[in-house]
Amino acid sequence: MLKTFISYYGNHKKVFYLDMLSAFMMSAIDLLFPIAVRMILDDFIPNKALEMIIYFGIGLLFIYMVRARLSFYVTYNGHIMGAYIQRDMRKDLFRKYEELDYEFYDDFQTGVLMSYITSHLRDISEMAHHVPEDLFISGIMFIGAFIYLCTINVLLTVIIFSFVIVIVIFSWWRRKKLLVAQRSVRKVHGELNSKIENSISGIRLTKAYNNEEFEVERFQEVNESYADSTKEAYRQMGIFHVGNEFFLKMLTLLLVIVGGIFVYYQVITAIDLFTYYIYITFLTRPINRLIYMMQQIQQGMSGFEKFYQVMHIEPKIRSEEDSIDLINPSGKIVFKDVNFAYNNGESQVLRNFNLEIKPGEKIGLIGETGVGKSTISKLIPRFYDVNTGSIQIDGIDIRNYDVYSLRRAIGHVQQDVFIFYGTLKDNILYGNPDATDAEIVEAAKRANIHKFIESLPQGYLTYTGEKGVKLSGGQKQRIAIARLFLKKPKIVVLDEATSALDNVTERLIQSAFDDLIKGKTAIVIAHRLSTIINSDRIIVLGKDGISEMGNHQELMNLKGIYYNLLQE
Repeated sequence: MLKTFISYYGNHKKVFYLDMLSAFMMSAIDLLFPIAVRMILDDFIPNKALEMIIYFGIGLLFIYMVRARLSFYVTYNGHIMGAYIQRDMRKDLFRKYEELDYEFYDDFQTGVLMSYITSHLRDISEMAHHVPEDLFISGIMFIGAFIYLCTINVLLTVIIFSFVIVIVIFSWWRRKKLLVAQRSVRKVHGELNSKIENSISGIRLTKAYNNEEFEVERFQEVNESYADSTKEAYRQMGIFHVGNEFFLKMLTLLLVIVGGIFVYYQVITAIDLFTYYIYITFLTRPINRLIYMMQQIQQGMSGFEKFYQVMHIEPKIRSEEDSIDLINPSGKIVFKDVNFAYNNGESQVLRNFNLEIKPGEKIGLIGETGVGKSTISKLIPRFYDVNTGSIQIDGIDIRNYDVYSLRRAIGHVQQDVFIFYGTLKDNILYGNPDATDAEIVEAAKRANIHKFIESLPQGYLTYTGEKGVKLSGGQKQRIAIARLFLKKPKIVVLDEATSALDNVTERLIQSAFDDLIKGKTAIVIAHRLSTIINSDRIIVLGKDGISEMGNHQELMNLKGIYYNLLQE
């Protein structure tokens, strides 16, 4: 995991090395100040070397001006480096989100994933910038101060730095409890984000059912949980900081007592003791840096653990190295002994399912809820993989095709249409980002949405609102259908694609559908039998698989399930 974290410095080596060099020079300047003070007090003042005092003062002024410039570089460019590392991680994590399977999103809440890519990465960015810099500065200060103070008195130096080690041990000991508390806050923070995102998305449903108070009560549960976890985190943080602050005060007290004894017995001079005091004052800053650094490490690493876990989830559905492209398929689809279950086998949907669809054939799928109609539509483009058996297109198992070429060849309109926040043009263009304005208009006309769009003041540049809130259900589905016309797929899968359309609109676009699927394989899933009545074959699915199969007239002659459905 550490190797992965370090790898993100690779693109920013120049800034990192300059940052470390600047930090080194700042530390060196800080180490010079007590030495200069000791020389002034111990040599120049007793010898009345006024010129040397002035020269040293001017020299120190110049050096501190240089230090100010170095400090600006470290503060500015160091944070920029952290921001760039955060940018790189966010890009990689977003790409990973895009690569992961449907199954991943079945198990994760949106708010949790949002916290991974926002607040978690912000803390990682702070850790990426401050921790190497603080560790380096503190190391230089400790080593430099220890070496110089040893030249004054080894015993007193060893006593003082032994107590510093005690402070470091205390901090290391308390960090585990702080880490546990920080992890708890992270977990509940993700749940809080999810609850807020879910409640805001469903605000219209909440108001329709007068459930505002119910939502407030549910929110309060997770809100209280977040407050409790934060309270525990602050308690651990308080113990951590107060304990370290106490030990730092004890370090100063130790220096006064032991140093005073050394001065009394003339082991060191009062000026030497003052030099020790200045160094201890200077060392307080790197000690505080180390203490704060440990807190940053807890926050950053708890976030990086989540980042690392997601980044190392391998998509189950992906293209193999020897996969082939699906180019201009004839559209023959064969389901062979297919078994499929959701939730790792807990919810069996298809059992030994067999079906052969001929090239250019229009298949209608009907059946009660839960028999696997939508599942079939999701298995063909490999949104999920079959548990056993196989699905073949043009005689080749779809798992042998490059998954992207497979999905390019399939036009899929799902039951729940998603509309992105943006313009109507943007949403139609999603079917083919390279399409021209003329092609967008043509697709909209064929989906019978063009006249509606033209009637709007902003036309195709009208914004849809969050998740298409400004559109009706039928308008959303016609936008999705326009995407399909724009994509021009070789295989078409319509999962309840006309369910939200009124009868008039459905009739208007039915001829466009027929034109779209001419010469192509089409699978149409519908509750409304009028949508599939002209299919080449109609398949009636039941709990145990295919219950009836044939064209409209053949099924009517059977006077079975299909016949009874039409009579209802």
